[in-house]
Amino acid sequence: MLFRFRAAQAADAGILDIGRTRRPRAITTITSIPLCEKWRGQVLKEISRKVSKIQEASLSDFQIRDLNDEINKLMREKHMWE
Repeated sequence: MLFRFRAAQAADAGILDIGRTRRPRAITTITSIPLCEKWRGQVLKEISRKVSKIQEASLSDFQIRDLNDEINKLMREKHMWE
């Protein structure tokens, strides 16, 4: 109960934890440069995780294709953040 109260207080004060909020799909609506850099960094982390995962020898061709599609999608999103 106290947790929800503190979360509501933080939201009213404008203090939001970026790690707990979802990345916005409408990239052009974000006007703050530090916020954009934070989301771009999150996209880069996801790209690096998936690139390291795609190099595993135990993956099938279909899994590699799926990961490649996800990486390409994230690369397009990274470009939009820049």
